[in-house]
Amino acid sequence: MTAAENVCYTLINVQSDSEPPSEVSLKADLEKGEIKAKTEALKKVIIMILNGEKLPGLLMTIIRFVLPLQDHTIKKLLLVFWEIVPKTTPDGKLLQEMILVCDAYRKDLQHPNEFIRGSTLRFLCKLKESELLEPLMPAIRACLEHRHSYVRRNAVLAIYTIYRNFENLIPDAPELIHDFLVNEKDASCKRNAFMMLIHADQDRALDYLSTCIDQVHTFGDILQLVIVELIYKVCHANPSERARFIRCIFNLLQSSSPAVKYEAAGTLVTLSSAPTAIKAAAQCYIDLIIKESDNNVKLIVLDRLIELKDHPTHERVLQDLVMDILRVLSTPDLEVRKKTLQLALDLVSSRNVEELVIVLKKEVIKTNNVSEHEDTDKYRQLLVRTLHSCSVRFPDMAANVIPVLMEFLSDTNEAAAADVLEFVREAIQRFDNLRPLIIEKMLEVFHAIKTVKIYRGALWILGEYCSTKEDIQSVMTEVRRSIGEIPIVDNEIKKETGELKPEDEVSAAPAQKLVTEMGTYVTQSALSSSRPSKKEEDRPPLRGFLMDGDFYVAASLATTLTKVALRYVLIVEDKKKQNSFVAEAMLIMVTVLHLGKSSLPKKPITDDDVDRISLCLKVLSECSPLMNDIFNKECRKSLSHMLAVRLEEEKLSQKKESEKRNVTVQADDPISFMQLTAKNEMTSKEDQFQLSLLAAMGNTQRKEAADPLASKLNKVTQLTGFSDPVYAEAYVHVNQYDIVLDVLVVNQTSDTLQNCTLELATLGDLKLVEKPSPLTLAPHDFANIKANVKVASTENGIIFGNIVYDVSGAASDRNCVVLSDIHIDIMDYIQPASCTDAEFRQMWAEFEWENKVTVNTNIVDLNEYLQHILKSTNMKCLTPEKALSGFCGFMAANLYARSIFGEDALANVSIEKPIHLGPEAPVTGHIRIRAKSQGMALSLGDKINLSQKKANF
Repeated sequence: MTAAENVCYTLINVQSDSEPPSEVSLKADLEKGEIKAKTEALKKVIIMILNGEKLPGLLMTIIRFVLPLQDHTIKKLLLVFWEIVPKTTPDGKLLQEMILVCDAYRKDLQHPNEFIRGSTLRFLCKLKESELLEPLMPAIRACLEHRHSYVRRNAVLAIYTIYRNFENLIPDAPELIHDFLVNEKDASCKRNAFMMLIHADQDRALDYLSTCIDQVHTFGDILQLVIVELIYKVCHANPSERARFIRCIFNLLQSSSPAVKYEAAGTLVTLSSAPTAIKAAAQCYIDLIIKESDNNVKLIVLDRLIELKDHPTHERVLQDLVMDILRVLSTPDLEVRKKTLQLALDLVSSRNVEELVIVLKKEVIKTNNVSEHEDTDKYRQLLVRTLHSCSVRFPDMAANVIPVLMEFLSDTNEAAAADVLEFVREAIQRFDNLRPLIIEKMLEVFHAIKTVKIYRGALWILGEYCSTKEDIQSVMTEVRRSIGEIPIVDNEIKKETGELKPEDEVSAAPAQKLVTEMGTYVTQSALSSSRPSKKEEDRPPLRGFLMDGDFYVAASLATTLTKVALRYVLIVEDKKKQNSFVAEAMLIMVTVLHLGKSSLPKKPITDDDVDRISLCLKVLSECSPLMNDIFNKECRKSLSHMLAVRLEEEKLSQKKESEKRNVTVQADDPISFMQLTAKNEMTSKEDQFQLSLLAAMGNTQRKEAADPLASKLNKVTQLTGFSDPVYAEAYVHVNQYDIVLDVLVVNQTSDTLQNCTLELATLGDLKLVEKPSPLTLAPHDFANIKANVKVASTENGIIFGNIVYDVSGAASDRNCVVLSDIHIDIMDYIQPASCTDAEFRQMWAEFEWENKVTVNTNIVDLNEYLQHILKSTNMKCLTPEKALSGFCGFMAANLYARSIFGEDALANVSIEKPIHLGPEAPVTGHIRIRAKSQGMALSLGDKINLSQKKANF
């Protein structure tokens, strides 16, 4: 179509490479061809008219030779043809030939076939010429009484459209449709009629609704949806009507249609803030989440529940529904479970925390029995974290939670076990009364721990918090059991040479080694398996870690043994026992050192670990009070300080959240009386239907109007020079997944430009959706062309191209004007996000693309530079404020952001202030960016480089 803004009802796919046929050949096919040839010719005519051809010579041919045909395909194509063909002369008068067309359609409206009648009525909705519609009015009215519902519902639509555009043609339409509605039985006809009354005559719609308000729950879902919309609009415009319709909305919450229930619940929340109404709406949302199978629906409805929770007065009502909300955990989707657990955690109170913990414990046990699914481990981790948060907020719950969670220390999933360990460390430090229980449980599961990282953490906790003689001896027993026969080197060499028989080995090791993982007893033939594999299976856990070359655990073991030995010396009076215990601890350390220096492990011991173990041996040999203080008091002080700081941060963030939610009213704020408010001033409540429609259309004009800096003028890009024959500029409108280019093209010459085409190409992860249609531009004329570009991922994209055109009457080749490049900014897709330190480290290790950017700026202050980077990249700083405060000449901070496509971007800022160069010396250092995709890492690096240069004024 020539004008980009013309309303287009019918979309037709056009083969761009096909050659346009001549008018003569089309005329011949339409006059003399068979039905098939006429159909093909008519299709070609439609496509040519859509492309801007006028074809006035074919109009009479089609009226004479095609219009009288009774073939249904031809009739359908003719409807499209009459929709798009120019129906007026250049001076705006209706063409004489259209009278013949009008008569043909009057006959079609009286046709015995209901399909032809219905499709003709649909076509009449698209006509904008009242002279054509006037003779057809009696026939359209008659269609309201047709036996078939397809004809009746389209007749209602036709009457509605005609009444809206040309009220003088059918002034009694609302009355006519009201009478029709009262007697109609078909749901789709009633829905269309009711919809018309809502928009044409709301009072009549309300009159009809008041007569059948008690039967609303028996209506079909399409009619119920329209009734909900009417009630919302009426109560939005006139709040005094609320009481009249509340009961009706309550009834609709019981509807069998999920869509009706959802809309009714949303409407109920806007109509009333009474606790019963909020509870009913929330209950309805929860039922929808549980019953609907589509995960997207579940997430949308969950968002509505979260919105309810954010309202201070509604939160109390939702707290009573926590147990119902937890029913959503039966959904297997991880994202749904994550949101549900977060919502439950936000709503939990001292009244229902006990029930919440019981449900979560059951869920934790369930994850053990579920066959391994990729999300099971992540879900288990979520449950552990939720229980952790519950125990921190409600310390009474910790005793119930700890025994269940301790079982996970022996889990093969390291992430869940690490979360449990972190929780246990915090609990044992904060809750003195739980220490004996935690240590007892820890000793029970210690021998079953399978991963070295968890083993190290467990060793540290046992070494730090075992304070009685019995506990210390138990730790030593577990360590001896876990390391096996010592000295390790001699023992291993004997096994290698075969001097040590398997039976001897078995007698030294615990008896359970004779049982397989499945719980069955095994007998071994001398011929079956080779000895090394048996030996590796039988190795105790700690010895296995050491033989694999992981000597960091040996350094941890040395520290633990030093702590418990120093504590044992203080507790036990007997010198002989003291010396015996210290000697045993030193023997274990020495044998580990010996193993590290030998060639038996897969990797030799590192110098750092040798230094650590040697230091521990020296401390134990001297047993000085200063070292005792450092090992047994200062370590715990550091942990205590760290946990206190973290708790303070959490409280601070919660306080900010609650302050944000609490609506504060200043003493001099004006009081708003709803009865005295003019309709155009009711800004507190927007029309939700209107807002959702604008959002679906990607129309965010309201926001732009609110922010003058974000006006359209700031997003206009000049594409050609002022002296070019064709001037072009584009407004770049970025929606979530696509970019709309609104290009203004101005013909600056005195010639008519034909086939003026905007040719675009893209670089990066952008894709042009459709090729813009060619235009004809009169001298000094202008036109707007719209082009859509789809965006698939977050990276800098470039749109480039040219404008080509023919000069009318000139014999030369096509002319071409090259356009400037349009750069699409990555910042439109990046949003600040937060994650835990553990998640950050894990992603940092996993992401393969790294981009190292050298700091090159004029900014002289470290903190100012960090804030500048945060502002220009849209990232969030994960490093706490306290860690960044103060001045020491250097700064390290972690930044994180997520794109709207779900891609993660990490950055580590390492900067310093070169003091030796004077106070005005600029900041130096590096920023390392990591991302999953190369495009994201490079684009973010480019953005930082550009913004640094902007800071150099």
